[in-house]
Amino acid sequence: MTTLHDHIQMLRAELTSFHLSKRERRQIKRELKEALARRDAEPPA
Repeated sequence: MTTLHDHIQMLRAELTSFHLSKRERRQIKRELKEALARRDAEPPA
């Protein structure tokens, strides 16, 4: 199972790709922003 941390890392890695359309890049940035907000909302372990 992919953890939230793993998901964030994968999204960041995707953003380094040169083969993304502007729409794909915006979508990934939006997903990353949402994932970071979920991470920040979680209580510390």
